[in-house]
Amino acid sequence: MSVSSHIAELRKKHQALSAEVEVALRTPSFDDLQIAEMKKQKLRLKEEIARLEGVAV
Repeated sequence: MSVSSHIAELRKKHQALSAEVEVALRTPSFDDLQIAEMKKQKLRLKEEIARLEGVAV
């Protein structure tokens, strides 16, 4: 897998997770700890994308 295709896959995962977080935030019964974990996963993905883009440039 090339770096650019890996970055594209990570971006897709980040976008999907963003959508999940938005739904969770609008659901009153959703667990705050789960939301926090999803946000951490988003941040890890974002950091990985930034790291790989730095290498790809």
